[in-house]
Amino acid sequence: MSKLLKNSWALFIGYFVLMIAHGFQGNLLGVRSVIEEFSFLSTGMIMSGYFVGYFFGANSIPKLVGKVGHIRVFAAFASMASLSILIHAVFINPFIWILARFITGFGIVGIFIVMESWLNDRANNRTRGQLLSIYMFITLIGLAFGTLLLNFSSPEKYEPFILISVLLSLALIPILLTKRKPPKFKKLGFIDIKGLYKTSPLGTVSMLCTGIIHSALFTLGAVYAASMNFTIFEISLLLFLVTVFGGVFQWPVGYYSDKSDRRIIIIFCTFISAFFCFLLILASGTSLENMYLATSVGVDKIMFFIYIACYAGFAIPIFTLNLAYVNDYITKEKFVAAGGGMQIIFGIGAMTGPLICASLMNKFGTNGFFIHLLTFHLIIGVFGLYRITKRSYKDNPESTFTPLPRNITPLGIELDPTTGADISSEDKSK
Repeated sequence: MSKLLKNSWALFIGYFVLMIAHGFQGNLLGVRSVIEEFSFLSTGMIMSGYFVGYFFGANSIPKLVGKVGHIRVFAAFASMASLSILIHAVFINPFIWILARFITGFGIVGIFIVMESWLNDRANNRTRGQLLSIYMFITLIGLAFGTLLLNFSSPEKYEPFILISVLLSLALIPILLTKRKPPKFKKLGFIDIKGLYKTSPLGTVSMLCTGIIHSALFTLGAVYAASMNFTIFEISLLLFLVTVFGGVFQWPVGYYSDKSDRRIIIIFCTFISAFFCFLLILASGTSLENMYLATSVGVDKIMFFIYIACYAGFAIPIFTLNLAYVNDYITKEKFVAAGGGMQIIFGIGAMTGPLICASLMNKFGTNGFFIHLLTFHLIIGVFGLYRITKRSYKDNPESTFTPLPRNITPLGIELDPTTGADISSEDKSK
């Protein structure tokens, strides 16, 4: 482990700083959008812009890496992301912000691709699991710290935007100073969407809905809280709880999914998530007239934070549950390709999630945020119950649940020791 850390410290430090900035910027823009009185629909388009850029970047940047090299791509896209956040501070305009978020998403995924391919190159079949665990831990801690930076300065000022730009620039330094040679980039294979649906209808539909859910949760959560007149500290606490509980709950959820029919765990987690969405609506204290309910319930912020933490604990692991469930029906050699295809499906959902959620918030008010989450959780759950009647469960001993960050790319999936990906030159020589 010590040798592993010694050889990869520059990557991990750079990535940690990057995740702090990443966790900060999306939530900052959500709060600032409310302050600037952007409509929910405009804000949804802004947040969707990031995922559109991320999606197109994920499918085009690997070719660029293969042509010009890891270091040049990392430096270029980190600089791009650093500059794009400053655009938001200079031009307070929803249309410009949409473009800037597209640039940010395109640049961020470029950085992720470089990071993960570099880690793959340094891993072998004995150390992949350790590297993935470190990667997951750094992602979780970095994002959590980033949410707390909302308390750094007022979102109305320019200082938070400058801080994000500085952090993104700092993330460059350890990578650019490394003496180790960059890896050779390998071509990735994908299983097409039609093939994935034929292999696992539930996994495919659930991943699409998960993209719709997670993108709205992590981009419009701050918008919801700011619209509810939460203090900056309360907003940062909400986002911190979502990040931490969503990450920590992956281990127990994964453990039980490996011991039983994984479909049952998916259905259980998504129905429990829907239940907590309903409780969050009740705890919000806003008028429920538009939802055709007869009464309203007073605010209880303590219970609200408990509910949101519990919600995240069951909702966030569904992403990895979907990957593991699809792997239950394919051979080990296809795990990485299937993961790449599932990421494409997740990306399609993520591009539309903020827009759909924003539309519901326009119609139902702030509670449209939780109506959005509840609706798509119910879709997953109901479709899961339907699929149980159509197919018997297949136990694949080669497929296990491995906690993964939601921002992982197909290259990062290769770090999962259960994929069977031979990424070690050392192993190949034996």
